[in-house]
Amino acid sequence: MIGNLRSVIKPVIHFESFSKKQMQLLTWWCPESPYHDYAGIIADGSIRAGKTVAMAVSFIIWAMDTYDGQNFAMCGKTVGSFRRNVWKWLKPVLLVRGYQLEESRTENLIVIAKDERINYFYVFGGRDESSQDLIQGITLAGLYCDEVALMPESFVNQATGRCSVEGAKMWFNCNPDSPMHWFLLRWIEKRDEKRLLHLHFLMDDNPSLSEAVRERYRTTYSGVFYSRFILGEWVMAQGAIYRDAWDDDELLFDDEKLEYLLRNLHIMKRSITIDYGTVNPMVYLDVLDDGTDLWFIREYYWDSRAEQREKDNSQYADDLLEFVRGVELWPSNVVIDPSAASFKIELRNRGLHAKETVETINADNDVIEGIRKVNTLMTRRKIHFYKGLTHTIKELKAYVWDDKALQNSGKEKPIKVADHCPDAVRYYVSTIIRPRRIANV
Repeated sequence: MIGNLRSVIKPVIHFESFSKKQMQLLTWWCPESPYHDYAGIIADGSIRAGKTVAMAVSFIIWAMDTYDGQNFAMCGKTVGSFRRNVWKWLKPVLLVRGYQLEESRTENLIVIAKDERINYFYVFGGRDESSQDLIQGITLAGLYCDEVALMPESFVNQATGRCSVEGAKMWFNCNPDSPMHWFLLRWIEKRDEKRLLHLHFLMDDNPSLSEAVRERYRTTYSGVFYSRFILGEWVMAQGAIYRDAWDDDELLFDDEKLEYLLRNLHIMKRSITIDYGTVNPMVYLDVLDDGTDLWFIREYYWDSRAEQREKDNSQYADDLLEFVRGVELWPSNVVIDPSAASFKIELRNRGLHAKETVETINADNDVIEGIRKVNTLMTRRKIHFYKGLTHTIKELKAYVWDDKALQNSGKEKPIKVADHCPDAVRYYVSTIIRPRRIANV
């Protein structure tokens, strides 16, 4: 069996050998393994540790060797992320091995057949609390959850509760989160009573990575994200969010650089990113993208409390149009706070999209993922702020984790005070900058 597993993977992903932990992932369910009667397996630890590769291949081989005519669930945070992060490379591995595949994207179903056996693999996204409704009612012989720590507990509980076929097994992988995370507390720490094998991975457990690649990933993260994604630790996010990534000399630029950017607008893409406020401050940030680095060059900041005067949507729209015309290059898009429904209506009524050919885009508001992406760009010195952005710089430096929220709910989030400019920065990075570009900075 071990020899067969080697032959499945090596031709496609170029493994010369497997680490000890990867071999455990590949073979733990085999009859000769001391863990073959366990209910499932958990693999956690650092990024790029080779856990997803070994786990997904092993899951399919186990399912096809064990069952015929059964249903299985393969889950990611979203269906799209599962297809991108797992299925994209898993599919050619299975084809090389001789499996027959038939996909139905409308049903999110993958039918796999080999040696007169056929099984049905349904793909689910566990994005939010409502996702549990999608998986109700199905009977499963096995469950695979990629990046399970990003899923809500209700979805995972619903999915595991569906595994009622005799001999069903559960497979989980993830990167660490906070020490109060539900998956750590109720699954990893209770692995013995649940009869789950737990394997903790580091990048050294992936022999396909060169030392140069490992070093590149070590320099990609800082602070809590370094502890989690590189050291593989379940640690608490505390203090200033960007403290370890921030450096005035590296991230701030002066008038001379600003003049250079404005002289070279022909090689730039321009966006406006907005954090909407009525009682709270309204923020517009002007950002240029040269294809490699991001340059935040201007800010609009209206604090109605400090100014002792509120503005309505019409006045804010006037201010936005004036702000947009402050640079000769028209922005290709305006990224808007998803809560700003009334302001978006005002902009549509003004004909901003049609008249000025500026696309308005609802911002991606995944807070923690957005903070991680901004942190990565800061750490790799790919994001910069003009020294005159007084409010933006002040708020980014003062942006802190809410310790009480973590203690009360087990969920991490920033303190909702003076967070308007950091939110606008995060909206732009999360919405416009492609995940592959951030991963490759």
